[in-house]
Amino acid sequence: MAYTYHELKEKTVQDLREIAKTVEKHDAVQGYSQMNKEHLLPALCRALGIDTHEHHIVVGIDKPAIKARMRELKKKKDAALAAHDAARTKSLRRQIHRLNRQIRAHVARIA
Repeated sequence: MAYTYHELKEKTVQDLREIAKTVEKHDAVQGYSQMNKEHLLPALCRALGIDTHEHHIVVGIDKPAIKARMRELKKKKDAALAAHDAARTKSLRRQIHRLNRQIRAHVARIA
C-alpha cells in the first residue's frame, strides 16, 4: 500500500512498526522495534521513498499581487523608520501583518 507523509504522521508508533515490519530489508528501518515515532517516521519515509516535506498551496487569492503589495509597504516602512515616524511605521507594520495573515488564511495542505 502506498502511503503519504501526512498519513504516516497520523499513525501510532505500533502502526508504524507494523508497516516497517512489512518493508523488505532496508537499512533505514533496521531496528524498527526499538525506535520511537520521532526516529521511525523519517526512517520509514526513506525506506518507502516518500517526500517528508508537507507541501502547501494558496487558494482563493492572488498571492503574487499581495506579495508585491507587501514589498511596497516594506519599502515605505523602512523609509518611515529612517525618518523616525513611529506612527507611520506602526501603521505600515500592521498593514503588512494583515496581508500576511490573509495569505496564511488561504493556505491548503496538499499531499
